[in-house]
Amino acid sequence: SCAVRDLLYWRDVKKSGMVFGVTMVLLLSLAAFSIISVLSYLILSLLTVTISYRVYKSVLQAVQKTEEGNPFKPLLEKDITLSSDAFQKAMNASLAHINCALKRIVRLFLVEDLIDSLKLALLMWLMTYVGAVFNGITLFILGVLLAFTAPIVYEKYKVQIDRYISLVNNQVKSIMEKIQAKLPGALKKKT
Repeated sequence: SCAVRDLLYWRDVKKSGMVFGVTMVLLLSLAAFSIISVLSYLILSLLTVTISYRVYKSVLQAVQKTEEGNPFKPLLEKDITLSSDAFQKAMNASLAHINCALKRIVRLFLVEDLIDSLKLALLMWLMTYVGAVFNGITLFILGVLLAFTAPIVYEKYKVQIDRYISLVNNQVKSIMEKIQAKLPGALKKKT
C-alpha cells in the first residue's frame, strides 16, 4: 500500500526511523532472548508506562483537587469489537490467497511444468546452505535491513542498477534456454 511504500522510501524520516528502530530492536531482542521473554518484557514495559501515567494523573488531580477521573476513559469507552462482516471479509480475502498458494504448490510438486519444479528444487537446495549459515531471525533482520535500504538506494541509482539487472536477465534467459533445450521431454514454456 501507499503507507508502506512511504515508510520504505523514507518519505517521512521520523516515521520510517521509528518503525525501523522498533522493528530492529524487536528482532534483535528475539535473536538474544526467547519469544516468551521478549513478549513479557514488552507487556511489562507497556504496563509500567500506563500505570505510571495513571498514578501521575491521580496525584496531579489530588494536588489540584479536580475530578477528571481516569485519563484513559476515552480509550476505555471506544468500541473495539470486530464485526462479523469485517471478519468474514478478511477471511474471504485470506481464503482466496490460500487457495491460490495451494494451487501453485500442487502445480510445483506434481510437476505440471518441469522447469518450474526444477527451479523450486534448486531454490530449496540453495536454501539448505543459507539455513546452515543463518537462522530464521537473522534472515528476518537482514530482510528488514534490506527492505529499508534497497528502495532508497534503487531510487538514487536506478539507471545503473537497471542496466546491470538487464544484463543479468539476458544471461539467465540464455542459460535457461540452453538447459531447456537439452532436457529430454521438457515442456516448452507457454508464451
